[in-house]
Amino acid sequence: MSTKKAKQEKMAAPCTVSDVVDMPETSDLSPELDPKNDKGQSAKTKKTKGSKRAGRSKTRREEIIAVARELYEENGLSRTSVQDITSRVGVTRSLFYHYFSDKDAVTSAVLDNMIDDYIEALSYWNEGRSVGQIDDALYSVIKLLRAVLFEEDSLHKALTSNENAALYLDFVNRVAHHTATFIIDTTVQDYAKLHDIRIEHLYETFYVLILGVIGYLRTHPEASDAVVADVIAQTLYLDRNES
Repeated sequence: MSTKKAKQEKMAAPCTVSDVVDMPETSDLSPELDPKNDKGQSAKTKKTKGSKRAGRSKTRREEIIAVARELYEENGLSRTSVQDITSRVGVTRSLFYHYFSDKDAVTSAVLDNMIDDYIEALSYWNEGRSVGQIDDALYSVIKLLRAVLFEEDSLHKALTSNENAALYLDFVNRVAHHTATFIIDTTVQDYAKLHDIRIEHLYETFYVLILGVIGYLRTHPEASDAVVADVIAQTLYLDRNES
């Protein structure tokens, strides 16, 4: 009877997953899946919290840059202080210095922000070009240069003042570098599919040309787009017969 009762109890025992398939021992599970291991869960939680903190940190930094640019455009560089920036953002000066070593550092970030906007506008120009319409592309990019680089807000005026000569030089050098790199990687590649590239040292040629055009337009704002387009076309040996 005892043997029969034991068999009945065994048959009545509930069937588990481990009775059907071979389940690994708990110690064989990865740390993240091991219910006895809190380290895996805590590591995952720490990673999530770290990502959130990094996201908030990036957002706060971008907010400071945006407000600094806003104040520079309203009041100019010299009339904007770190205190002005922190007051409008609503943060402490110590938090500002957590992201930027000084006002020059945030100003440099503002210039990068301006250049990003310019390159974005340049990419729209590049996408809007029509095949073979070289003159149209020249005239439209000159208008873009005038509109973006010579705006009449306080920041652009401050950049071109004598007291900020070094900062302006740094700015236009950055513009020349990013513009040359972008055009060589995009516009020049499209042009090369239909025409011969008749210049050497592409980057250096575009860099010097861009600096020259910016300098010329700054000192000769009345210069016609036609003259500037001719100078660019002649320097780059562009085939304009299809235009």
